[in-house]
Amino acid sequence: MEVTVDSNVCSACELCSDLAPNVFEMGDEGYAVVLVNPVPAEYEDDVRDAADSCASGAIEITE
Repeated sequence: MEVTVDSNVCSACELCSDLAPNVFEMGDEGYAVVLVNPVPAEYEDDVRDAADSCASGAIEITE
């Protein structure tokens, strides 16, 4: 699994970094950034939860 965050859409709510802190963090630009790609298997469920919970739809998963 690979994941991206569209910085033009990200609302900087920090939900993704709360749900999957090993994969997302809030960057200096004020939006979420991906820390590891591809996503390690043990974090895939957390990333799916973050993507499903993202109100702005900024997180895209590629299987």
